[in-house]
Amino acid sequence: MAKSIHETLTYPGTTVDAVAALAIDPEFRAAVASYQHAIRSSLAVSPAPGGNDVTFEYAHGTERVPSFAKKLVGEEIPIVQHEAWRGHAADVLITIPGKPGDMKGSITLAQNGDDVVQTVDLTVKVGIPLIGGKIEDLIAGLLAKAARAENRVGVKWLAGDRNA
Repeated sequence: MAKSIHETLTYPGTTVDAVAALAIDPEFRAAVASYQHAIRSSLAVSPAPGGNDVTFEYAHGTERVPSFAKKLVGEEIPIVQHEAWRGHAADVLITIPGKPGDMKGSITLAQNGDDVVQTVDLTVKVGIPLIGGKIEDLIAGLLAKAARAENRVGVKWLAGDRNA
């Protein structure tokens, strides 16, 4: 079984190049992690043919995680998000090191008049019998919230507010 996430987010009054540049900006990614109350984060960017390969690593505490899941993840949830940006689209692979399952999908950016529309499509798969579906739902919800949080910080960031 798998859980799908589809988020359509808008960045008003900007360009796809400006939004795409956020993916490789260490200060922006640190601001997103801080906004989401991550306990640590790092960003690595490597040039690749036609774009960049990005690895965004961050960790969340488990104080808001249901008890059935807390037993599986421990004291923190480390997340490794690999993005292969080629032009204005990225293939995405998100893993939680040492845990079964992954999140795969894509991010696309498109100009729509004066705005940029970002589409995030991910599929969450967790290979744990009996409770895998519950964990997929939990992770899907967290990833959807993370995408919306990144959008909120990005809109402010592009408007010049670096204190998001």
